[in-house]
Amino acid sequence: MNILIAPQAFKGSLDAPHVAQAIARGVRQIFAEADITLLPVADGGEGTVRALVQASGGQTVTTRAMGPLERPVNATWGLLGDGTTGVIEMAAASGLPLLRREERNPMRATTYGTGELIRHALDHGVRRLIIGIGGSATNDGGSGMARALGARFLDVHGHELPLGRAALRHLERIDLSGLDPRLDQLEIDVASDVNNPLTGPSGASHVYGPQKGADARMVEELDEALRRYAHVLHRDLGKDVAGVPGAGAAGGLGAGLLAFTHARLQSGVDIIFQALDVEAKINASDLVFTGEGRMDQQDLYGKAPMAVSAMAHRQGIPCVAIVGSTGRDYHVLYQHGLDALIGTVNRPMPMDRAVAESSRLITEAGMRACRLLTVGMRLGERLGRVDINSEREHRV
Repeated sequence: MNILIAPQAFKGSLDAPHVAQAIARGVRQIFAEADITLLPVADGGEGTVRALVQASGGQTVTTRAMGPLERPVNATWGLLGDGTTGVIEMAAASGLPLLRREERNPMRATTYGTGELIRHALDHGVRRLIIGIGGSATNDGGSGMARALGARFLDVHGHELPLGRAALRHLERIDLSGLDPRLDQLEIDVASDVNNPLTGPSGASHVYGPQKGADARMVEELDEALRRYAHVLHRDLGKDVAGVPGAGAAGGLGAGLLAFTHARLQSGVDIIFQALDVEAKINASDLVFTGEGRMDQQDLYGKAPMAVSAMAHRQGIPCVAIVGSTGRDYHVLYQHGLDALIGTVNRPMPMDRAVAESSRLITEAGMRACRLLTVGMRLGERLGRVDINSEREHRV
């Protein structure tokens, strides 16, 4: 039996490679002779760098960069096995996980560190970048990123605007004379499954600002700043990005990448699954395991585990998800290709304990899933024998 184990990270607990290993330990307790392939997956958010580096035989590179509140952080990006493709998670330098909850403030947060990672990749000779833009703490339209790459944002007096602080409300002119010329030769694929425009009721500030710490007044100020930003981008650069689906991703970083680089916004799952050759690995399997920390109806909108299960379903290959928890609406996932869902928590316990023991619990869930599969296999054999015997009796 060929078994593919292709989970996403359990956020706040285990990264995708460790989740895959934990499931495999449970599977081997029941199917000791199976050929098992581990394929940690991601969709543009957490785990993207590790998944692509591991699959390509590449390497990770760690550098100092400016964090979302201008404190230096150690940020890691990936250089893939071909030596010319880099992969960046913007959250490594500009993400919410870098801040305590009480520090969240999109009026101040900047994407400058993400621009530094792009510049660092250029210094390493990268000619193509995959940038995952999930998990941002920012709402600056990618202006910080552009500034790190040489752009200048000026007010009516010709003074440079400060980072963050919704300063784009006072933007009068953008100066690109110092923009890094290497960007002209850099191909960028932006991995995102967010289709929000830059501004308005469904834009970056209104939809995502509150989870980044914005109150109602801040949301209006941030949206005003991004409207001004979009106006100047259109007037000075000829880039009309405000209404482009996905421009509002990562607090408008999608718009900034479209405006200042030769970027393409694409489905994170499509980019990463193509790079990992996921479909071919599924087609070579008899059984697929996927999973993540929580699954619910939101997984239907571009999340990696449901993309795995949909591919398996199209090929008639059974797919089982191992999950930490589910939403009340999880049952709808069965209508979209998922065959079974097994929870890791098998008895009441505090959340911190479930997180601390996640590796063991995932292994046990993998083992339970396989025990149930053996029941189905035995039942199938029995029903097959019954059908044969019935046919013989009918012939007699």
